[in-house]
Parts: sequence; C-alpha cells; structure tokens
Amino acid sequence: MSDVARKAGVSLMTVSRVINDKEDVSVETRLRVLEIIKSMDYRPSAIARSLATQQTRTIGLLIPDISNPFFADVTLGIEHLAYAQGYHVFLCNTDEDPERELMLLQSLEEKQIDGLILCSSRLADNLLLDLLAHLPATVLMHRTINGSNNDRKNSLVQSVLIDDQTGSRLAIQHLIQRGHHQIGFLAGPALSYSSVSRKKGYYSSLESAGISPDSGWVVNCPPYVHGGYQAALHLLTEHPELTAFFCFNDLVAVGALQACRESGRGVPDDLNVVGFDDIPLADLVSPTLTTCRVPRQKLGTLAVSALIEHLKDRPGESQQIVMQPELIIRQSAP
Repeated sequence: MSDVARKAGVSLMTVSRVINDKEDVSVETRLRVLEIIKSMDYRPSAIARSLATQQTRTIGLLIPDISNPFFADVTLGIEHLAYAQGYHVFLCNTDEDPERELMLLQSLEEKQIDGLILCSSRLADNLLLDLLAHLPATVLMHRTINGSNNDRKNSLVQSVLIDDQTGSRLAIQHLIQRGHHQIGFLAGPALSYSSVSRKKGYYSSLESAGISPDSGWVVNCPPYVHGGYQAALHLLTEHPELTAFFCFNDLVAVGALQACRESGRGVPDDLNVVGFDDIPLADLVSPTLTTCRVPRQKLGTLAVSALIEHLKDRPGESQQIVMQPELIIRQSAP
C-alpha cells in the first residue's frame, strides 16, 4: 500500500479508502489509484488486514455428513448469504464422529474464525460449552445446550431448530389414521438431539392413541441408507407384526424400502414407510416417499443471518428459531 500511495502521490489512508470502497475520495483520484494497483498487480494481504481489523471475514461451518443432501442444501443457504455479505466459509465434515468434531472445533479456533455455525453436534453439553467459550460467536443448528457459560465468554448467539416432536407426531398420527397400530421407529444416532426429540413425539403420539409400543420397536441406526437397511431388516425379522416404519431421515427410509423389497414386504400394500426431510431423492425412489418436509436452505439462511448480524455489532437477544415441518404424502404411505 505504501508503494501504491507513493506512486499515486496520495496518502496511505487514501489508498486504504479506495481499496475498501469508502467515500471521501474524488473520482479522478480513485481511478488513478485503481489503475496503479492494477499495473503493480497489488493484492491486499488478508493476514495483515485481519491483524489490523481483528476480523478474518471467515465463518466456520461444521456438518455431520457432507454426503447427505439435507446438509448440502443447508450449506448452500449459508454459503450464498455469507458470500453476499463478504464472508468466506470454512466447511468441515465431522463424519458423525465426536472425536473428529472436537478436533475440528479446536482447529477452527486456531484459524481465528469470526464465528461458527455448528450443525447437529454430537458432543456432551459441558464439553461443548467449554469449546464454544473460546469462539467469538456461535449459532447452533438442530441442537440446544443445557447449562450456562456465564463464567466464561458467552459466545452462543442463537439456536436454529426444527420442531422435531411436531414432525414426528404428524407422521405417527397419519399412520394411525391409516389403521396402523404396530409402528417401528428407525431412530437414527443415539446422540442426536433430533433423534431424542422425534422419539418423544413418537411415544407421545402412540400413547395419545391408546397404543402401548414394544420397546423393541425402536432401533437406533446410522443415518445413512445402509443404516436404515440394516435396522429395517432387524425389525422385520424380530418384529414381523410391524405394519409401518417411521424413519429418522429420508436416507434411512430409502434403506428401509430396500429391506422391505428383499424381505418380500410390499410397500405400501404390506408395510408403510415415512421419512423425514424431503430431500430430492424422496420424490425419485419407487414408491415415492411420504415424508416430513423441512425448509433446508432457509434453515441455513436464518443461521448465517443471525451470526452476521451479531458480528456487525447488531446482536439481538439470544433465542431459539424453530421451523415447522410439513407432512408430504406420497406413495409409501398414501
């Protein structure tokens, strides 16, 4: 910048104003400085700028499964708005591994990110509170924390959630209305906040209908197609009385459809299947999948918007944003 200022015959402050597109610089001076910057092939140093401003213009994003279309859509919503606001996103995939999540959080702290969006954390509350206390600002997605870090730096900005219990109740009530009383739940990861919440909705809906579920009807599983396939095979073998499956997500539901085909159980004639998320695959499989639709990109947009407002020193009250799912009825549970 000093070289540019000297060659242009202006002050260092004027060059800084031109680079940062500030006012109070005449058109003639601005054009002369920009031409010299171009001729010298000058590139501002991000490291030097971050030292001066105490900002890196970077946001960390941790997701549990980069191959899941749900998180791909959430990431799109986050990245589009972040880019428009002049922020770059560091995308990290935890692969559903708490130890990897811990390592990545520590790595992002070392990179001095301005803020963090943490999706579906699998870490215990106390450990997570300790880690977030070292970050400037954090928005949680699909997760809340019990406890307080008031004795430390309070970095928790907001939680963006899906109303999992309502989604679960919509699915179970639909199946009950179709005459199903033996409903299995392929519940996803045991450490998942969403799994715990959807399990509450599952039990409360059955109890409200006067149905006492067998504890063996609920099976935790990895949130992938193969996890759903294995869990469904187990339930079909151990509990042949089941006439319907409610699944943690659409990938698990697709695995359940595969298990039903291999076991000679027709869907929907012999057994109904309901998923969660309404990823594009849900409308492409055969039979098409009844599922709970979640506004995935909007979730990401809300999360990054709350974080950026905080970073701009316009923080609102720390609160929870809760998005409502919608039951989409298709062929697997018409």
